[in-house]
Amino acid sequence: MSDHLQPTPRERAVRGFLRAFGAEAQRVARAPARVNLIGEHTDYNEGFAMPCAIDRDTVVAAAPRDDDVVEVLACDQGEALGRFRVGAAADVGGSPQWLRYVQGMVAVLTQQGLPVGGAQLAIAGNVPQGAGLSSSASLELAVGQALSALNGWQLSPQAMALAGQRAENVYAGCQCGVLDQMSSAFGVAGHALLLDCRSLDVTPMPLPAGTAVLVIDSKIQRGLVDSEYNLRRRQCEAAAAGLGVKALRDVDDSLWSHRGGALDLVVRRRARHIISDSRRCELLGQAMGQGDLAWMGQLMRESHWSMRDDFEITVPAIDALAALVQDVIGTAGGARMTGGGFGGCVIALAPEGMVDDIRAAVAAGYRSPDGRAAEVHVCAASGGAGVLA
Repeated sequence: MSDHLQPTPRERAVRGFLRAFGAEAQRVARAPARVNLIGEHTDYNEGFAMPCAIDRDTVVAAAPRDDDVVEVLACDQGEALGRFRVGAAADVGGSPQWLRYVQGMVAVLTQQGLPVGGAQLAIAGNVPQGAGLSSSASLELAVGQALSALNGWQLSPQAMALAGQRAENVYAGCQCGVLDQMSSAFGVAGHALLLDCRSLDVTPMPLPAGTAVLVIDSKIQRGLVDSEYNLRRRQCEAAAAGLGVKALRDVDDSLWSHRGGALDLVVRRRARHIISDSRRCELLGQAMGQGDLAWMGQLMRESHWSMRDDFEITVPAIDALAALVQDVIGTAGGARMTGGGFGGCVIALAPEGMVDDIRAAVAAGYRSPDGRAAEVHVCAASGGAGVLA
């Protein structure tokens, strides 16, 4: 079945709600996934990042209950059903991973003093899970928006993003920064977002006209909670402590030249990636301001090399996929791994006229270690999370 004939996440969530709960949903909320153009692991180091919300969504169809029970249908998990009481949302010990994100949002919002009543929720999405596009943040913000609509209060996009981050840190077990949630909350159609991860200032940056945003799923699934993500965070914190700064954001050339050499070799390489990738974000903003896709591509290539050699979060098949795409694009754009690492997707920016050639090259030249072909998604920069009419 072609994509345009597939039921949308909204349609699947609404239909799933009716099947599971025997009534029509009263509210529908959605939140986009994101792809990161550059700036990987810089968020928890208080640096800069350049994400882009994309037109792949998680949708939550919802209605209130007259008690304190939350019932959840996961349309994409074999129509699994979860159930918990609002007051016990923080008790995630026996819950499947997907339900912990929902419980986490309920727990965080109630801890903030917001009234959250019982609810029926049906969740559906078209965000590839484990592909580095932040299906988790998309889920968190869609749930937050649905609860907001059902209970009659509103949070600012920043406050909702921070709630989602806390839900993931405390209840889902991943010590992520806030980049993913901010991207989903603040998305602007046609734009990437220059995000200052210290001040949380967001500056929309227009993508150059005629630029295709390709997200290429390697079919190497990664699990952030079980990967070395948390180890990388500890290494970055060790580097900051060794350099005598609050965060790696604060390291300038003088400090690095005087004290960087005293760090443990591995810790030094981790820090070098963070410092250089944060600076590449600022340069990418300048390149986008000038509409210079070639310069943007060079910065993306350098970012991939840094993730491969200094941060060591790529895998050989991802390196090969990025190189394959880069060979097609040449100097006209760029390709790099995107996301937390150890699998997931390659992001490519290229002239629209190259899309068919990139698709053909990937189909002919790449297979995952278990023999699967990559999936090429041609995406558009999307608006942020909200309630649908």
